[in-house]
Amino acid sequence: MIRLQSHLRAVLALLALCGPMAACAEQTAHSITQFSAAPETPTGPLSSDMARNVQVVFVDSLERSVWGPDQQVALNDIALSGDPRLAWIIADMMRFTWRQSFDDGLAAAAATLLNLEYDDHRRWHHITDHLIAWDIPAPPDYLRVKRAIFTQFVPGWDRIFVEGDIDWRHVSWGGVLIDDRPFGTTDDVCNCIPAADNPQVTTAQQATWLDDDDIVFGIEINGEARAYPRQIMEVREMINDTLGGRDLGIPYCTLCGAAQAYFTDRIPGVQRPVLRTSGLLSRSNKVMYDLNTYSVFDTFLGHAVTGPLADKGVQLEQATVITTDWGTWKTEHPTTTVLAEYLALGRDFNFRDGRDKNGPIFPVGDVDPRLPIQEDIIGVTTPKGTPVAFPRGAALLALQAGDPVQFEDVQLVLSAGGLRAIGPQGQDMGSHQAFWFAWSQFHPTTRLWGADN
Repeated sequence: MIRLQSHLRAVLALLALCGPMAACAEQTAHSITQFSAAPETPTGPLSSDMARNVQVVFVDSLERSVWGPDQQVALNDIALSGDPRLAWIIADMMRFTWRQSFDDGLAAAAATLLNLEYDDHRRWHHITDHLIAWDIPAPPDYLRVKRAIFTQFVPGWDRIFVEGDIDWRHVSWGGVLIDDRPFGTTDDVCNCIPAADNPQVTTAQQATWLDDDDIVFGIEINGEARAYPRQIMEVREMINDTLGGRDLGIPYCTLCGAAQAYFTDRIPGVQRPVLRTSGLLSRSNKVMYDLNTYSVFDTFLGHAVTGPLADKGVQLEQATVITTDWGTWKTEHPTTTVLAEYLALGRDFNFRDGRDKNGPIFPVGDVDPRLPIQEDIIGVTTPKGTPVAFPRGAALLALQAGDPVQFEDVQLVLSAGGLRAIGPQGQDMGSHQAFWFAWSQFHPTTRLWGADN
């Protein structure tokens, strides 16, 4: 029998070699795959025998910390069931395997169910990409089984995996543990990605550690400006801050090239949400949650999808984040503050130009082909509710040439070396920069400036 009790330590040790939110086996360039026709998928409940097989393989084996003949026989029956829905559970289990023979068996079972020849070096990625692209339905009782798998490895997820307005098929492990440290914690020693709460800041003149060409994410609220260096955000990925008299939650998804800012105050009947990184991903986008209620948010869209905040219909308002260089930001905002150097924890990651430079390293399924996967866009939702993406490079050239960049009643303007969107009365529209694949995944009906106007 294979003992499973040291599984998480083994997996974490492997992933530690690759950096946060990364699995070594997944560091391969993404290409737009031409997906074949999806396999036929049955509907309705599982037979009692198949439901028992699922229980034996994916629940009992973990709860009892064993993998023996009963589990192998049950897995073989699952592989021969002709029900591709069950491949979702297999893919979930594959995310946590650390023993080659175990992974081999799971991958072979998924391939049989999907009639798929997978890339052996990217097997989990390849299998999951197809499941997403084909939109294979989840099997009956899917959330219960998935929850049993994930919480066996990370007990802190027991309050995360609950019913809600979230497609749990697309949620996978990012390679780190949940950040469930209390608000204001200063001890950053953890296997999580540690958020910074009420971070220390300095003046621009004191920030001698920053070079003028270093990338920063600039935010200005009620006349108060602050720079969030990418070097720090690569390490923290989440800041809970107060700026211009407003509370903010600022997630940065390294995988999506997107820093966003959400107002976390003035929500009637709701204590200020404290945003944290769950350690989970949805189509290569970080999954954030509120530490107070364990309500999960759609990070890209800013609305609560599970828990008490979803029941209240909480939708966070977005503020503009300008991606620019430090030299230009401090010149145009001479009184700006900037996060203190120590918040980088002595690290100098540059995932964008290193680990992530060749495309998504986690499954995303189909990709909108209208732009290259990682083209930078400025995304915004118009007052009419229309999501629109402006290719950053083309928009910059147009504005520098004196040409307008506008869609419906939203226009882009140059701002501190970056771009921001304003409405018909010049009001801030809460825009931010992101990779095209991410924006189009979470805004599948997005319009594209230059093509749709």
